[in-house]
Formats: sequence, structure tokens, C-alpha cells
Amino acid sequence: MAATSDHYDLIVIGSGPGGASLAHRLAPTGKRILMLERGDYLKRSRLNWDAKTVFVDGAYQAAETWYGRDGSTFRPGLHYYVGGNSKVYGAALFRLRERDFGEVRHRDGISPAWPLGYETFEPYYTAAEALYHVHGQRGEDPTEPWSSAPYAYPPVQHEPRIEQLSDILRHEGLHPFHLPLGIKLDQTPDGSATIDSPCIRCDAFDGFPCAINAKADAQVICVDPTRAAHPNFTLLTNACVGRLETDAAGRSIRRVHVVRDGHAEQYSADIVVVACGALSSALLLLRSACDAHPGGLANGSDQVGRNYMRHNMSVVMALLKQPNRTVFQKTLAVSDFYFGDWTWDFPLGLIQMCATSHGEQIRAEAVPGFLSWLPEMPFEKMAEHSIDFWLQSEDLPRPENRIRYDGDRVVLDIFEGNEEAARRLRGKLEGLLTPLGAWPHLIERRLYLGKDIPIGGTAHQAGTCRFGTDPTSSVLDLDCKAHELDNLYVTDASFFPSIGAVNPTLTIIANALRVADRIRERLGA
Repeated sequence: MAATSDHYDLIVIGSGPGGASLAHRLAPTGKRILMLERGDYLKRSRLNWDAKTVFVDGAYQAAETWYGRDGSTFRPGLHYYVGGNSKVYGAALFRLRERDFGEVRHRDGISPAWPLGYETFEPYYTAAEALYHVHGQRGEDPTEPWSSAPYAYPPVQHEPRIEQLSDILRHEGLHPFHLPLGIKLDQTPDGSATIDSPCIRCDAFDGFPCAINAKADAQVICVDPTRAAHPNFTLLTNACVGRLETDAAGRSIRRVHVVRDGHAEQYSADIVVVACGALSSALLLLRSACDAHPGGLANGSDQVGRNYMRHNMSVVMALLKQPNRTVFQKTLAVSDFYFGDWTWDFPLGLIQMCATSHGEQIRAEAVPGFLSWLPEMPFEKMAEHSIDFWLQSEDLPRPENRIRYDGDRVVLDIFEGNEEAARRLRGKLEGLLTPLGAWPHLIERRLYLGKDIPIGGTAHQAGTCRFGTDPTSSVLDLDCKAHELDNLYVTDASFFPSIGAVNPTLTIIANALRVADRIRERLGA
């Protein structure tokens, strides 16, 4: 057991975007920082780019069994590696729309206003975009919020078939735009990768681990550079935090209990930051219950684990009548329906491209519904003609949507909601298939989000420790410090009061940078 004198200025639990970005910003202060990561580095291999390994076999997915509210079992879409879930994320890094920070009315309920407005986060969004190499173009996206600076990197250029798709969408009256991507890419004038570019524009960017470290994930952008530059920063891998122990009064974290490589250890710090992802962070607080916090740490409001959100998501494939030779397909998005349109008074959501389908994925996902109308087309030929989209609509926070323990079982309670918006958004895309030169059918790509959909699709997890000014209805204060503890902060997407309909990672990063500045002030650094 490690000596209890192993004391740090700051302990960060979790190496994903929320924890890594905060540590990266604070490391130059010289304060002693310990990062605890339950996993190890994801092994670099040619298999990182193998569709069967990644999607069909789920080789990088956590080998855990969780339970639904009806007792059914599933394997959560979590990834325990240095860099967290960002090792396999699609790196689409959007700002929440400015209207998302206010109250937004949906048919099924209200998306609540944030206690802080967009203007508070804007400078940190700008810093986050520069840090994570976000490539984009201001002024194209009709719903983008105002910005104090252009993107630091130019947009990832469309390949010819996607450029043609963009032209068709404009002809249909829409405003397609270049998807903002976190990617280490240098482009020639024709859009191809330069001779020195880390990214080579391959077909395995979206959802795959990057074998050449060209995706702007938390390990590549924050953890490794911080380790290299700052000896005051220590990373411990294979270090699973079992619980947080408080002082006798229950007002501060006294020790962090860890099992590392099978051995029990303890560490302490002036400040402890939990950034394990919205689901795992809530579980850590719940299993840290003690006499002072019998319902779970920081859970006097009974809100820890509640208000879980994860977008209403679907990944769909259309089949073009002509082959699609695109290699790097994830470059385009459409937000015209984000807040609704003339047929619907409520928000619909976002359409964006995703990585092209591979034959192995299509074979594993094959269902009679689409084989019946294309019985003679081989799976590899389907992949050659495929064009692929990610659709997402806002999921509303509900107290009954929660992560909790039932004895030793992890239970994820989900009551589906706001499904009409998702259905209508899909209908908008279906209405575009004919002008796009595609067959008038959309095929579900279930494996992309995990083998068990919807409950196992835990991408875009958020909302289990919401922040606010009222300790009776929130877990964290406006600085993302627990209301009930003096030295506990949370910097993943747990703090979200609502999730909008854009990918949440850039907001996680921006908020982590914001909270880092508050912690720096507190440390006097």
C-alpha cells in the first residue's frame, strides 16, 4: 500500500478530454499533479484500422455487463484507455448553439437553460479549438454561434463525391458546411495530405483508434505532451479508483482509494477532480457513500446519477446507384433542421457524415429488411456504393433516466423520449435520397454505436451531476465544485443541464479549461 504521505496538489481521476485538458492547462503552474487512469495505453496495431476488430468484435470496448431497467443485460460502449473514449471518438468538435444555453421547448418537454450563458464559455471554446487542432470554416453553418476568432486550422476539404453531394444539398435549398474536425492534418491545395502530415486521410478515422496518432484525442493532444514537458505531472495507468474517502465531517476528500495492478494504494491531494465520463463519475460518487453522505458522495440532492442524457442517435447508410469512391468521408454536415423548419415548430437535430461502411460491418448488420430488396448485391459491393450519415436529436433530461447500483449490479434506467424529432429528422434525410442519386431506403448501422442499441450506445453520455446554483436540485456549483464538499470537482459531461444536438466533446474541453482557471486561482498559482 502506498504511504498516505503520497500527497499531491491535485489528483485528476480519468484521462479523457475533461481530465486531460484540465491537467494540461494546470501543469505549467508547477503544482504536483497525479492523473489516475483505470486502463492502459491502447496498443498501436494494424488491427486498430480493422472494421471487424473494432465494430464487429468490439475488441476495444469495456468487457463489462450492465443491466437495463427490465433486467436485460448489455455491454456498455465504454473504452478504458489513456485518452478515454476519445481514443475511438469521431472527433467532430462543435460548439453548442447559443440558443442551447437558454430554455428550448420541445414537443416532449423543456430543455432547461444553463446557469451560465454562451458568453462565459466562448473564450474557452476558442482555446479548445486551437488546442485540439479543430479544422473548420466560420460562416458556413447557419446555426453556429458567434465567435471571437476564426478556426485556427482550415476545413478538411471534401473529396469529389462529397463536394458533389454538397452542391446537390445547396440546390435543394440547404446550407451544408464543412464538419469541424479535431485532426492533425496538413493539406495540399487539392486537399490531399502533405508529405509531412500526421494524418493520411485514410478510411478508418471515424470510430477507429488511430494507429498513427493523427486523431486529436486527449492522449495525443494533452496527456503525452504534458508528460514530456512537465516533471510535476505523474500518470499512473491500470489504476482503478474504488472509492473516495472523506474526512470525519464529510466536507472534503481525504484519500483516494486505488487498486493498481492488483495492489491497494491510497493517495491524497488538496483538490480532487473526477473526470471518468458521466456514467462512471456518477458511479464513483455513489459507491463512495459514507456516514456523512449515506446516499452517495455529494448526493444530498439525490441528483447524482439522474438526468442522464445521450442524444437520440442513429447511424444510417444509403446505397448510391453509382459507386462512391470517397476514402475520407467525414467532412460534411447539415444543421438546417436543428431548430425545426416550416413543417415542425420544435427542434429536429443535426445530420453529419460519418466514416464509410466496410463490407465486414454490413455483413454483421445484415437484416432481412434490406436484403429483401437487394438480394443479389454482395456486402463488399454494398460498401462500394454506400454513403453514411450520423443523425442526432436532443435527449431531454429526466430525473428517472439514471445510472445506479442495485447491489453490485450497475443499472442504467432509460425511458425513451423525444423520439418524434428523431423520426422526423430521419424523414428529412430520406427525402433527399432521390436527388442524391441513392435508392430510397436507409439502412441502420447498429454496430457503429455498440452492439446493443439504444441502451448500450453510451456515446455522448452527459448530465448525471448537473451544475447549478441550488444545492437541492444540482450536484455541482457554477465552478463545477460539489456543493457539499470543499475540494471535489467534476469536469466531464456530468455537469451538463442539457445536451443540445451537437457532439458534446468540445464543450467538455472548454469547460475543463474554464474550471482549470478557477482551480489555478484557488491554488494561488
